[in-house]
Parts: sequence; C-alpha cells; structure tokens
Amino acid sequence: MVRSAVRNRLANKEFLGHPAGLFVLFFTEMWERFSFYGMRALLVLYMTKYLLVDPAKANEVIGYNALYDWLAGMFGEMTVQQASSQIYGIYTGLVYFTPFFGGMIADRILGQYRTVYLGGFLMAIGHFLMASERAFLLALLFLILGNGAFKPNISTQVGSLYKEGDPRRDSAFTIFYMGINLGAFLSPLICGTLGQTMGWHWGFGAAGVGMLVGLVVYWAGSDLVPKDSMHTITKDESSRALTANEWKAVGALIVLAILNIMFWAIYEQQGNTLQLWADDKTNWIFAGVQIPSTWFQSINPLMIIAFAPLLNIFWGWQAKQGKEPSSVVKMGLGCVMVGMAYVLMILAAKAVPGEEKGSVMWLVGTIFIFTLGELYLSPIGLSLVTKVSPKPILSMMMGVWFLSSFFGNYGTGYIGTFYDKMPKDAYFLMLCLMGVVTGVLFFLLRSPLERTIGKHV
Repeated sequence: MVRSAVRNRLANKEFLGHPAGLFVLFFTEMWERFSFYGMRALLVLYMTKYLLVDPAKANEVIGYNALYDWLAGMFGEMTVQQASSQIYGIYTGLVYFTPFFGGMIADRILGQYRTVYLGGFLMAIGHFLMASERAFLLALLFLILGNGAFKPNISTQVGSLYKEGDPRRDSAFTIFYMGINLGAFLSPLICGTLGQTMGWHWGFGAAGVGMLVGLVVYWAGSDLVPKDSMHTITKDESSRALTANEWKAVGALIVLAILNIMFWAIYEQQGNTLQLWADDKTNWIFAGVQIPSTWFQSINPLMIIAFAPLLNIFWGWQAKQGKEPSSVVKMGLGCVMVGMAYVLMILAAKAVPGEEKGSVMWLVGTIFIFTLGELYLSPIGLSLVTKVSPKPILSMMMGVWFLSSFFGNYGTGYIGTFYDKMPKDAYFLMLCLMGVVTGVLFFLLRSPLERTIGKHV
C-alpha cells in the first residue's frame, strides 16, 4: 500500500510542464541512441577500411562468405564498398524490421516496461561482441533483436504519459526527439574518435557502455514511467474487434508508412555514402589538426538540438494564426526538403573532382536542410501514430511505423551500391528526385488522408 502510494505520487510529478517520467525516458533513449549512433558512425568505415578490405580477415568472419555469396547471386560480384553498403542496409533495415514483433511481444506477453529491459540487455551484448572480428555478424544480430524489443516500446511509453487530447503530446515527442539527438551528437565524438584513433574495438566498446548506462537510468526512474499501456485499457477493450473507423485509421497510417520509406532511404545516406564522402572527399584539417571524419555525423543531431525548440515556437505562432500545416503537409514538406538538400551535393560533386578534397561546408549546408526536413517528418510521424492508432494494437502500429524504416534503410544500402557505379553528381541528382517526388505524393494524398485521420492531429 505504501509503495503504491509513493509510486502514484511520483507518477504525478511534473518537470518543465511535463510528467517527470518523460525525462527518465529522455535520458534512457539518449544513452541507447548514443550506443546505436556510435555503432553507425563506425560501421561503414570499419568494413571498407579494415574488416572487408582484407580477404583473410573477411574469410574469418562467421557467416560472411555465405552472406556474400547470397548477395552476389542476386546482384553480381561486388566491390568492398558495395558489399559494405549492402550489409549496412541489411543491418539498419532489420533494426527497424524487428520493432514490429517487439511491439507484438509487448502488447500480448511482456508489456512495454519489461520488453524495454530485454532489448537493452540484448543490445549491450551485441556491442561487446563487436570486440571479436569473427563474431561481427552475430553481434549485428544481437543489436537487431535488441533494438526490436527496445525501440517501439519506449516510444509508446512517451505517448502513455499523456491522456487523450492532451496538447502537450507533440511537444513531448519533440523533447524526446532531442534526447535521441543528444545521444547521436555525443556518440561520433566519443565512439568515432576512439574507433578512428585508438582502435575500432574501443569505439564499439564505448557504445556498449552507453547502453548499460541507459539501462541504469531506466531502472533508477522506474517509478516515474508507465509500466505498460494496457494499464489504461480494460480487458474487454484490449481484446475487442476494431471498428470500421479504426480500420480506416490503420489504413491511413499504412499509406503514410509506405511514403515514409523513401524519406529514410535517402536520409540515411548520412551513415553510408555521405560518410564515405566525408572521409574521402572532405578536408578535415583545422588549425593544423586532423579531425576524425566521423565527427561529420554529429552535425545533424547538434542542429536538431538547436533548431527543434525554435521550430516548436514557429509552429506555435502558426497555430495562433490558424496557419499551422497539418501533419500530412508537414511530412510532405520534410520529404521535399531532404530531396532538395542533395542539390548542394550535386554542386559539391562538380566542384570537387577526382581525388581532390573540398570544404566541409558542402556537408554542413546539406545537413542543415536535412535537419529541417527531419524535424518536419520524424517526430510528427511518431506523435501521429500514438494519436491515431487503435489502443488495442498501439505498440504493434508503432512497430508498423518502424517497419517502414526497415524498407527505407535497406533501400539506403541498395541505393548506396550505385555510388561506385555512377558519376557522383548523377548519383546525388537521383537522390534529389526521389525526395521531391515522394513529397509531392504526400501533397496529392493529403485530402483523403485528412478525411480519415483528421486535419489537426
């Protein structure tokens, strides 16, 4: 009784106008993203500069030859860059495939709270397995499974902190998104620097430590977070059939998820071909000091942290004027922005020919536009799923949303194989057109989607 009363009192605490549990989830996700983006910052460079470039090392990786033969059977013989791009795409894709099943496990068996713990421990094991070159693919498997259990359920818990219709929910997801990006900002500076200067395994080990810190934060704040969203749903409601309107909402979310695929396919080149451009075609010497190229991947999260509050203020001003775009329009604008960002890379490809190295400002400008596009799409999409999804399948629908990122991230790997095949300006033009065309599709489908899910969700 006493413990229950204490838990209820803590659960009702607020900080900066939001439930205190939001900030527990903020720091838990920050450390989990530290581990994930630390891994991502090093992955393509690790494969192209070390592990796969040496056939003897590649042959020692358990399962690599079978994986390469399978890919070569579909796509033909591949260079080291192309094979690395495919593995990067498969890994980052499956990271967003497994949340569909992680959501189902939480909805039907374990609940969100325990499933988050399961995911965190699996990911920590995966990071530490990266210390063994032979276990490289096994380590990726543990990371994939762990992320599947962790990712949809901690996002669902953010939504569960708020009652239906609570106007703070959008800003809560933007705050939560800043936690994601704080971790993403720090990880290339720490994991990337350790990996590129002291040894790859130092960087991967630091990512594992970050995941363990995240679990400690989650445990320490356990009385502040919702144990599982089914606590707010009656037993009858959790097992009832969906209504016709709920099925329409599910259909609308699936359409948005399909359009979301192309956004991630071109956006996630940051960890793939744009990281190669940063390493091979960008001058990172400042005041005579060579800066690790993985620091490039800290630009985007730093800008997210800087601009997310300003964009929230701008949207608030638009709302007061009655001019705030709907969620669908925001997401369409985000796609167009990310596509148009590649115009700068087209110009960079023309300005930095051959073996020359160019200014880092080409990448800074591109990532600035990327950041605006991401803020218009990603947190808006997360918030939309928690608002529109039928309660009995909320975690599963969050998994469906991340499933779109599976296809998008695999697309990142496949599209990245053309980096070695095409002139660089033509390659970046292809990415530009993909983003703009997808944004136009959002606008064309705006009316039927808004009739289903509402304009002001």
